[in-house]
Amino acid sequence: MHQFWEEHSQNSSLEEMMLDSGAQELTREDTPEILSLLPFLEGQEVLELGAGIGPNFSFDLIFSNWLFMYLSDVELNALVHQMLLWLRPHGHIFFRESCFYQSEFSAVVLLPVEFWELKSTHLGPGKPGYRYRKQNQNQICWLLQKVPRELKNTLGYDTFQKFLDNEQYATRSIRRYEWVFGPTFVSTGGLSSTKDLVRQLDLKSGQHVLDVGCGLGGSDFYMAKEFGVEVLGLDLSSNMVELALERAQKEASSLVQFEISDVTRRLFPEASFDIVYSRDTILHIEDKISLFRKFLSWLKPGGQLLISDYCCGPRPWSIAFTQYVKQRKYNLLTPDEYGQLLEEAGFVQVRALDSTNQMLSSLTQELRDLETSKEKFVQEFSEEEFESMASSWRAKLQRCAAGDQRWGVFFARKPQ
Repeated sequence: MHQFWEEHSQNSSLEEMMLDSGAQELTREDTPEILSLLPFLEGQEVLELGAGIGPNFSFDLIFSNWLFMYLSDVELNALVHQMLLWLRPHGHIFFRESCFYQSEFSAVVLLPVEFWELKSTHLGPGKPGYRYRKQNQNQICWLLQKVPRELKNTLGYDTFQKFLDNEQYATRSIRRYEWVFGPTFVSTGGLSSTKDLVRQLDLKSGQHVLDVGCGLGGSDFYMAKEFGVEVLGLDLSSNMVELALERAQKEASSLVQFEISDVTRRLFPEASFDIVYSRDTILHIEDKISLFRKFLSWLKPGGQLLISDYCCGPRPWSIAFTQYVKQRKYNLLTPDEYGQLLEEAGFVQVRALDSTNQMLSSLTQELRDLETSKEKFVQEFSEEEFESMASSWRAKLQRCAAGDQRWGVFFARKPQ
């Protein structure tokens, strides 16, 4: 880091710091967006990183903008340890970094740096200054809070996020799902079912959409491209969002942004979104009514809600289905129960559809395509993984045919 600043701080200018000849104008546009991402600051003590030290428990917010990319892994780990000491309980750390690539106007070449160890990122709706102006998909913002850690034993993992990222949503597993569902998709029916569902929404250019459990962003890219809406995709799985950001490099649109966060703890101002959209995700959440009330608050008056999700048939279930639900840590309702919770949360014009036949059709086609393309799949993965995927799809078909597993589609509105 010392060597870098010796070379690039001769004039102590914004242009040198940002490695961008248009730094002055860009800063005027960029500053309001960065400030809008910070928590409430009135009366707080803030440390802006760049140099210096602080006594323990002395700050409410630590702020850094384009600094950590110059640190080695050892330096960064040491700094993070110190920052946790400097922060008061419930204080925040905010930082923004250029990940993977640098500014297009700089001739300086540095090794690309990744910042995935901190596993939390935010990019809010709207047209942010640097990212929008430069069409740069690699601007990542983190907002972290210092809180007591709640350790829960989730099938051998101390957090549910770790369970997801090491089991069902391990990176290789995600790529296998994508191979079956189609590029950028990891949910039932891929692009085909997305088109069928989205056409029932009244999407208009400029609207804001929140996608809860966005996966690889397939629905988000489609909605932005076809309708001109701005989409914020949330997912608890850091693996999903990391891969979604990779996929975003191939997308021309700056209308889609991604965030790693727990939607059950996420806060947005009231009336932030025109549409809340979620595909096959809420099955992971036990307290659905509280989440639905959040959705209601986040929607504008008259805003639309569209959810597809794994559901169940009437109890008692078969032993095999009971074991499957327990192993996956699912929390399932019947389609009718799901719809009733939406009404209880305050939604109106609720439509709760048992669309299991549509899921059966999609599963049958996906399995047929997988078996037809076995040789290509095995070349990319392995024979063992092919058998695992084919067996999984056959088991889904059996569970649906038996009536234990259902697929629900839900439409609702917030009252005007």
